[in-house]
Amino acid sequence: MPSSGFPKPSRPLPTRDGITARSKRGAIGEHWWSQRFIAHLETFNVESRLKRGRTYARGGQVLELDVEPGVVLAKVQGSRYTPYKVRLRCQVISDAEWRRVEKAMAAQALPLAQLLAGEMPRDIDELFAACKVSLFPRTTRDLTATCTCPDWENPCKHIAAGYYLLAERFDDDPFLIFAWRGREQDELLAGLRRLRSAAVSGSERQHPRAVPAPEPSSATFWTAGPEAAEVRVNPLATDAPDALLRQLGPLAVDVEGEPLWDVLARAYPRLAAAATQRALSE
Repeated sequence: MPSSGFPKPSRPLPTRDGITARSKRGAIGEHWWSQRFIAHLETFNVESRLKRGRTYARGGQVLELDVEPGVVLAKVQGSRYTPYKVRLRCQVISDAEWRRVEKAMAAQALPLAQLLAGEMPRDIDELFAACKVSLFPRTTRDLTATCTCPDWENPCKHIAAGYYLLAERFDDDPFLIFAWRGREQDELLAGLRRLRSAAVSGSERQHPRAVPAPEPSSATFWTAGPEAAEVRVNPLATDAPDALLRQLGPLAVDVEGEPLWDVLARAYPRLAAAATQRALSE
């Protein structure tokens, strides 16, 4: 049979100690944040090219994968003896932008508690967007990838394999996403705790604790006295109706499959608003 004129597709050399994707079929990425990362990549109109890397990711062809601020470095074994070098560069979020994002995180009780508990808040994208910043790469300007292989298409299968295994790394540790964008976990959490402490201290200065009253006398216990005329009642809710809940932190109790902390975090502001409305109407 005559040759078609096209070179035969090359097969990668087998590896022994490569990084093997846990997913054996279908999509790669277990949690919503890693799936969202892949979904953002697919908006670059490279979905068909990305799929070429699944076989490499599942076959253990990626030998190394290191995440650093602004860049992911990988070595991928192809058909040649020397592994190809892959670089996935992402624009680092500036310090000024991180400060805006951290203030927004610290101002919201539920996202703050989830982050301090090592979890990724589901509305993290919206929180970053409100600060005019994107956590995940939005355009090709935010993300550039290079490979030393001769394939002119981008992403090649070696780059695509790196993307998929990076998504699984995000599954294991969502804080790697922040590290890739320029904020290590320890630095981020320390900043959030510092902002939270400052907010609590400020609230205590605005609402100082009452001075303990003297021991009551049996002779005057049931007498209001002239001081009652000076009492002023403020029916308005405080700036932080869930302050006690924040200090308690996440509770290891579920209500119909949902963490009790999440339920109370939504309920406290609503109860405070309802009490304020009732007090004012009276």
